[in-house]
Amino acid sequence: MRLTYLLMAGVSVAALAVTGCSSSSSSGDSNGVTHVSFWQEKYEDYQQVWFKKQVTDFNASHPKIHIDYQVVPGDTWQQKLKAAQAAGKQPDVATTNYGSIAPGVADGQFIPLDGLLPDSAFSDLKDNVKSFVTIEGKHYAYPILVEPSTVLYYRTDLARAAGLDPNSPPKTWDELITWARALTKGKVTGMTIASTKEDLQWSSWGLQWDACGHWAISDDWSKSQATDPCYDKLLQFYKTLYQDKLMPQQPKVNYPDSLPYQQGEVAMMADGSWAVGQLKDLAPKLISKTAVAAFPSMDGDPTKTTATLGGWTLTIDGKAKHKQQAADFINWMLAGDPQIMTSFFKAGGYSKYTVRKSVDQALLKDPQANADPFMKVISDKVIPYGRQEPDYPTDISDALATAIEAAMKGTSSIPSALGTADSKIKSVIQKQQLAGTQP
Repeated sequence: MRLTYLLMAGVSVAALAVTGCSSSSSSGDSNGVTHVSFWQEKYEDYQQVWFKKQVTDFNASHPKIHIDYQVVPGDTWQQKLKAAQAAGKQPDVATTNYGSIAPGVADGQFIPLDGLLPDSAFSDLKDNVKSFVTIEGKHYAYPILVEPSTVLYYRTDLARAAGLDPNSPPKTWDELITWARALTKGKVTGMTIASTKEDLQWSSWGLQWDACGHWAISDDWSKSQATDPCYDKLLQFYKTLYQDKLMPQQPKVNYPDSLPYQQGEVAMMADGSWAVGQLKDLAPKLISKTAVAAFPSMDGDPTKTTATLGGWTLTIDGKAKHKQQAADFINWMLAGDPQIMTSFFKAGGYSKYTVRKSVDQALLKDPQANADPFMKVISDKVIPYGRQEPDYPTDISDALATAIEAAMKGTSSIPSALGTADSKIKSVIQKQQLAGTQP
């Protein structure tokens, strides 16, 4: 599983894992060969295998450029990167999550890729993803993938046994609650969804936007919007699921782990697209009994955002000495032959999703991709309506997440919970002087 918000949460000290031909983080010329350093934050094992192969293939086909590839554990990423930057040994190319692009641009950390990559590379990007990497008309990163934060998974066999039509999943929040009631039988609970503020901080973003069409802070970060009445409906939705015991009261594992679904403890789950890979790897027998759908919107409009799109990009450091060679590598691997990226999504069990229109077309011609029971639904019904994760300080997310948890567990009334969130957000705006600083 890979989620931007979670992996940014903490930094601890550990050793640097190195893969590839060189451990140097600096670029230079050696015997007519330009060395370009590339750091990748460690993800699932298959991704390291895939990236290493691409680096090897690129080096073999580009005798004048050599990519020095390093894999850095996620829990040391920020520390290692900052130390390298302070020492002037920062990587030329690095993996960067969407949420770090705007702050990095403001700090002069990245260079624009315009003029270094062909225009066709950017025109190939999906419109709603292109905006994730664009600041004031310039492209500062090239996307690798997107992962929707919230998808509805459900057991078709249990739905059928409960008198529900598995071919017509719930479209509204009210219908989802109806399904959860019908599926709550014996030791099986209707569904699982986040229930602690730590998990609600990021997993509720899509539903926040669905309910209100805006965040809990204004676009210019000058005022709180947490008391907008639309948030009452959001908190009531979570409260009903929890207090009517339609979801686990004390989950055995932290959301968004799919283990309760794998073990048959719940009939439905709200989870990210990465759960597809978990199910295929750990519970393959459930695949034939599982269907996916876009998470229901509040009013049933299928074009409403119910999921944010997290993911990763490649960026070029603002102090890179060999910008064009670094860009040539990015263009070759991420923006070139569509078959290169189709191999990435195949390796991931189609649990990650492409950002390029040409790769979508290539996947449509791939029999294995077309046979996948989940890919088309998520690609067609979730990705196009997904929204970028908000880039405001985590204190804002914490304030609203705390309100949701308090209301759903009955430790505070909905008006009181939102009032507290409103006060917290106002305090954050004042103390951090946020007004007008939105990147």
